Amino acid sequence: QVQLVESGGGLVQPGGSLRLSCAASGSIFSPNVESWYRQAPGTGTSRELVATTTSGGTTNYADSVKGRFTISRDNAKNTVYLQMNSLKPEDTAVYYCNVRFPSRGLNYWGKGTLVTVSS
Repeated sequence: QVQLVESGGGLVQPGGSLRLSCAASGSIFSPNVESWYRQAPGTGTSRELVATTTSGGTTNYADSVKGRFTISRDNAKNTVYLQMNSLKPEDTAVYYCNVRFPSRGLNYWGKGTLVTVSS
């Protein structure tokens, strides 16, 4: 079992920055893929993949956040981060952390942290 706890969400003005953290505990295997997803509140839309980092060092981003968001990981702390700069109102969402172990077919989610971008 793996537990994921997100933190760092909050209210920020347009153009501002926030850093989200996702601390993992439990059995962390390699290879793994750690990702941030988001879901706009109250819309019923599906979760959108925002950014991904693999244990091999590969990162990928949604086109909507490229150049503004940076995903990183600290393997010693079992923590993945999402640095969000130049935030826009359309970035308002609940952000979820996900870890996937492809070789084991396991997939875990955090409970989410709300980011609100508003003046």
